[in-house]
Amino acid sequence: MTQQVKRAFKYRFYPTGEQAAELSRTFGCVRLVYNKALEERTRAWCGEQRRLSYVQSSAALTEWKRTEELAFLTEVLSSVPLQQALRHRQTAFGNFFAKRARYPRQKSRKKSRASAEYTRSAFK
Repeated sequence: MTQQVKRAFKYRFYPTGEQAAELSRTFGCVRLVYNKALEERTRAWCGEQRRLSYVQSSAALTEWKRTEELAFLTEVLSSVPLQQALRHRQTAFGNFFAKRARYPRQKSRKKSRASAEYTRSAFK
């Protein structure tokens, strides 16, 4: 029986001014989507005692992109980091309900580490 080895690579790069602006925009949008999804889930549970799944959050993200105030979410080059933010929020709640972590908190612009996760399908 063969065993498959998964590998991870870390890369360091020095972005140009245009790339830095695009990354900054992506980080901000990821943080906003995570916080808004967290707020929606908290409100649904506290107000109506219902849970929101990843699929419902993903549908809500599509609706948020159609509103005037959040239309800038469509300007992000790849929607993959926004979807990954929803998956991370779902994992955070799974860990909370399994009593492995505290209740998920909002991401702060100053205290949180700016990050965006791209999957393999996000690249050509």
